[in-house]
Amino acid sequence: MEEVDNIIIHTLRQIGCDMPEEVASIKDFTTPVIVQAVSKCLHVINEELQIPSNLPASMSARFRIGTTMATALQDLGYQGEIGYQTFLYSNETDIRRVFMFLVERLPKESSMSVSEPLGTSVLLNHRIASELSKRLSHAWTPSFCRQGGLRWRGVKERTYVKEGTRDMRRYHACPLGSPQGLADLTVKLPKETKAYYMNIMPFITSQPACPQDVPPSVLEMNALSVTAASEWEVEWSHSGIASRLSKEEYLARKRQRIEKKIKDHLLTEMKKVEAGGVADLSDIISMYSGKSANDSRTKGSRFTRTEKLQFAQDEEKVAAMAGLSEEGPPKADTEEELQKKREEEIEALQKKLNELSSSISNSEVEVKKINANIQQTSEIISNKKTQNSDREESYKVKKRTVDLLPDAENNIAKLQSVVDSSSQRLISLAEQWEKHRTGLIDQYRELKVLNANRVSETQKKLEEIKTLRSKMKEVAEEARSKDDLYKQLVVELERMSRDVNRSAYTRRILEIVGNIKKQKEEINKILIDTKTVQKEINQLSGKLDRTFTVTDEQIFKDAKKDEACRKAYKYLASLHENCKELIQAVENTGFIMREIRDLEEQIDNETQKNTGNNLERITADYKQMKEENSALTKKFKAHKS
Repeated sequence: MEEVDNIIIHTLRQIGCDMPEEVASIKDFTTPVIVQAVSKCLHVINEELQIPSNLPASMSARFRIGTTMATALQDLGYQGEIGYQTFLYSNETDIRRVFMFLVERLPKESSMSVSEPLGTSVLLNHRIASELSKRLSHAWTPSFCRQGGLRWRGVKERTYVKEGTRDMRRYHACPLGSPQGLADLTVKLPKETKAYYMNIMPFITSQPACPQDVPPSVLEMNALSVTAASEWEVEWSHSGIASRLSKEEYLARKRQRIEKKIKDHLLTEMKKVEAGGVADLSDIISMYSGKSANDSRTKGSRFTRTEKLQFAQDEEKVAAMAGLSEEGPPKADTEEELQKKREEEIEALQKKLNELSSSISNSEVEVKKINANIQQTSEIISNKKTQNSDREESYKVKKRTVDLLPDAENNIAKLQSVVDSSSQRLISLAEQWEKHRTGLIDQYRELKVLNANRVSETQKKLEEIKTLRSKMKEVAEEARSKDDLYKQLVVELERMSRDVNRSAYTRRILEIVGNIKKQKEEINKILIDTKTVQKEINQLSGKLDRTFTVTDEQIFKDAKKDEACRKAYKYLASLHENCKELIQAVENTGFIMREIRDLEEQIDNETQKNTGNNLERITADYKQMKEENSALTKKFKAHKS
């Protein structure tokens, strides 16, 4: 049994069960270990079975898990007696029998594939262990004395750098260019821009001068796009939605507003040029863009430009005041007069504004009316044109018919001849078409059949390609898993000591196989002996019955005449009865001996079951279930009240 237990424990560890190191046989299995191993085996045999591998705290849930595992084993074909008590109150023989059944039912492919758990956590642990073993095999050096190879002009120099700083450099971003408008299907790009994007425009990775500037440049470009998008969202949420316009209309109006502002500024500055205030148009552009005539490289923001314009106007006013002061001091007005003048100017301007607004509204109404009239007239014109074209066609037809009226008989004859010739031509064309049509129909049918065959062949080839691709993926995954398993096994082989002799293991396996063969031979010999003995017993019993019947007949004939023969007949009958009783007693003693052996085996099994410990556990579980039931009744009563 020791060899069987070792095989079972090794198989359970191969399929991923967390077996403690102190477990050496089935006797050492605890209830949590049994439940975990059985649930893992059932999941490997049938992946649809999802039985929890950890025992819960409540007893009802434990009994439920035990019954589900028992039913799953019975569905798989387990013939022995099994229930929740097999797992919760286990004994050695039943558990060994269950695990032998499960190990035999394990699929070969899954056992090979899950011979080593190749999860992410396990692979990570193995990589960490291998890296630690590599680090421990080398001598330790401080972090600022790590040796790194710096390659310069094909020569690898031995340098010492701080750990983790060999590939560090300053953050430097460059402007990048990317295709615009390709994602939007509504926008139609010209062919030149598409050709530039496809053939001439360099990739983002080749635009910066240094390859190390690619990541920061991409990050900077993405950050700028995100900020622009966020600014647009803020503007649209504040002023765009309030305008009750769509995005396209809002953008078009914004563009018109900016263009109008630029035109107004340019017109005002052009008027100043015509009045002699500014020397040249370049000065206007420099003033508007925040540049001076002397230094065109200095840039300024919108606030600086407005400030310069205000200061320029103030300077002009100061200069005008200075010129007036040279002629003579002006008369000073009082505050009341200035206030009156301002009020009068405001009233006059307000009147002008009202007049202009009323005139604008009137003109808008007139414009709308004129536009409506224009649309109506355009529709009327289009209708008249269509009517005119129809009338012209009818006029042409009528004119032709009127021209034909003077010589009506000849024209009718000519028309009849033309109709006859055209009908004959149509008949000949129809006959020719029928001749061509039959060949074309046959050709069409043949081509249709060929096309259907090609389509079916292409579908078959596509299905074959799909299956081959799926198989390629599976083979690639298997190759990766096998490579990982190979690396792991190589690492474990390197860790293992070389003192272990495989010949000892093989010798031990051969000895076990030889002992099994000898046991089989002895069992076969015993079976043959029992068969021969049973055959001899059957032969002797038949012979005895036959001899008894013959002697009985002979003595019975003589017993009618002779008294001694009568006594011999009685003795023969009693002897036969006694022999039968002796044979029955021997058979009963053998049956009793077999029952004694079975009872002894049952006693040994019951002693191995640890009934005392199981009874203690059952009583403890019974008390716990009582407590759980009382707690549930209290909760139910409290909830009901």
